[in-house]
This record gives sequence, C-alpha cells and structure tokens, in this order.
Amino acid sequence: MAEYRLMYGSYPAAPKLDIDKLSQYESGAVSPKVVIADLLCRLYQTDARGLGLVGDYRTTPRREPGAAVDPDNVPTPRGVASCAPAASHQAANAFDHLLDDARRSVDRTLASASVSPPQLDLLDERIMYLRRQYLYIPPEPMLSLLLAELRDVQALSAERQPATVQVRLSEMTAILATLIADALMKLGVLRQSRAWYATARTAADDSGNIDLRARVRAQAAMLPYYYGPLEAAITLAREARLLLYNRPRATGALAAAAEARALARRGNTEAANNAIHTAQSIFDRAPDTGGEDAFAFPERRLLLYLSGAYTHLRRSGQARKVQRQALALYPDRTGIDPALLRLEEAICLAQDHNPTEACELAQATYLGVPEPHRTPILGARARHVIAVLPPAIRTAAAARALGEILALPPGEV
Repeated sequence: MAEYRLMYGSYPAAPKLDIDKLSQYESGAVSPKVVIADLLCRLYQTDARGLGLVGDYRTTPRREPGAAVDPDNVPTPRGVASCAPAASHQAANAFDHLLDDARRSVDRTLASASVSPPQLDLLDERIMYLRRQYLYIPPEPMLSLLLAELRDVQALSAERQPATVQVRLSEMTAILATLIADALMKLGVLRQSRAWYATARTAADDSGNIDLRARVRAQAAMLPYYYGPLEAAITLAREARLLLYNRPRATGALAAAAEARALARRGNTEAANNAIHTAQSIFDRAPDTGGEDAFAFPERRLLLYLSGAYTHLRRSGQARKVQRQALALYPDRTGIDPALLRLEEAICLAQDHNPTEACELAQATYLGVPEPHRTPILGARARHVIAVLPPAIRTAAAARALGEILALPPGEV
C-alpha cells in the first residue's frame, strides 16, 4: 500500500486503497473498479491475472470443475480491459497534461513578473538624479519628486519578482524612504519623519545590503539629535557603526561622527573624544568618501559633524577651525548645511560670553537663507543659541529680537 500511495498519491483520479479493500478484491467478495485494476497493473507491471486476483469477473456462466477449457472462450475479467495499451496511454496522457499545465503556469508567472536589467538601471539613474538634486532643492518640492519615484518602484515591488530584482527594489525603496524622512524632518513633520525612517530601515534590512542598513541608521540618528531623545541618536549611530565593524567605509565614518556629536551634546566627553578619533581614522582610510549626492560623505560633511561635536564639548577654537574649513568646501548652490555651520558658530559665541554677537549672527544667518529652505529645523537650531545664554541675558535686546523673528509664522519673516 505504501508503494501505491507513493506512486499515485498526487494522481487526481486515483481512488483510495487500503488493506481491507485489497483483501476483498483477492477474496472475490468485491470486484475492483476499472481504474484501480489499471493502476495496480501499472504499479506491478503485469495484468490482472498476474496480480493473482481471484473471483469471477466474467459475464458468461461459471465453468464446472473438470470441464474442458475452450481457448477461444476464456472469460475476461472486467478490470483487465483497463490494462490494455489504449487505457494505459489515456491515463498517462492525462497526467502528462496536468504536469504541462502546471509548468506553463509557472513559466507565465516568471515571464510576466520579471523586470529587465535595463529597466532597473534606468530606475537607478533616476534615483541618483534625485539624490544629486536633493543637495539644493528645498524639501517641500523635493517631497513630490521623491514620492512620484517611490510609486514607480512600489508598483514593481508589489508583483512577484526574482530574488535579485527584489533586492535592488528594496535598496531603492530604502534610499527614497530615507530622503523622504529627511525632508519631513527639515519641515518639522516629526511623527511622519520617524515613521518613514522606520520604513527605510525595514527596506534596507530586507535588501540584506550591510552598508545600506548602516547608512539608513546613521541618517536616522539626525532626527533624535536635533529633536531628542539624544539616547536614541547615540543608539542608532552606534548600531550603524557596529554593523560595519569599523571597516574603512564612508558610512562607518558617518556613523562614528554622528555618535560623537550626540555623545558631546549629552555631555559624555571621553566617549565623544573616542568617537571623534574613530570617525577621523575611518574617514582617512575610506576609499568612497567622494561624490556629490545626498548619500555621499565628503570631507565637508565630516567637518559639519565634527563642528557639532566640538561645539557641544565647548572647544570653541577647534569648532571654529573646522567650521571655516567646511564652509570653504561648499559649492555656491547648496542646501542648509552652511547655515547650520554658522548657527553653531553663533552657539560658540554664546558659550564664550558674546551674547549680542551670537544673536546677531544667528539672526543674519536665519534671514539670509532663502525662504523655501527656511524650515523648522533651522528655527530649532537658532533657538538653541538663545537657550545656551545665561537666563539674565535672554531678555537683552539682541536675544529678544532673535526670538521675535523666530516666532513669526512662515512667510512673514
């Protein structure tokens, strides 16, 4: 019975057969159905007589014992007819047809769901174009461009795709989701920004790309660095660094630098200094620190992060040095990074007891940014200049003027 089930268990027309039923066939109590007799003949490669089935399968009268056998009138068991070549071929053809149908269905699925390499290359080119534009296009119009591209990627991801294609689509999703989250952070839409950063991490993890997984976490650390909690920024940056095991990659330098400035802002001086050293060491050995796009980590971005670390460590001399070096490296057409550097210079002035100069620099910096780029993240950084002033100085004329400008609704500044 085991051989019968093994051979015909998936054959749709095969009836169930057990020991009791087979015994009934052998004893002659029940005549086997045509299909069972046929399957047993094929299984044991014989005919009904060779199976040893007893019982009367004839439609003619039973022969009396001792009577002569007429060779031209030998009764044919009812099940033997199905063992004829025509019946066997018919069953085999039906099973072959079932196999062919299943194979064609799989082939159609693979053919209809596949995306050609040129299609993926074109998508990569379009996304790289957006990554370059992101450096200088304001966040609000940039969001529309990113969302439109993401819809195209998701339309392909929603279909069944080969594993290699799905990996690339997940990488594209992670990149676009990260940029969307960053744009929302600049606009002060914090809940949605956190949600999109989480989506970016999920997509990066799905891709299996270690560098991308680390990059998304390092980028996500910016949100809690600016808006809190600082512990989350430290955790994300550290996760990113550990994913790469301090390998000489630009992403590793970014992660260590992000960890350094978050630790400095929390007041952990020793750990921050160690992270600064790690960031510089990795950056000096990394071969991929160039490039002009939102996911690159050139020297000016390293200096931006070190500026934040030195500023919060109250090492104003080193902070001003890296601020000047960074500002000299930025092109004319850029985003808000130069303004962030100048606001950190204003914070250094406030820490060094130059409150009027600090507030005037912060006000000039904030007003000097084109309105589409004058987003809540700049306002939050400018307010930090006031926050580091001694309480008695926060009511001075320069501090009040800065606070009044920052309190104005968008478009009225």
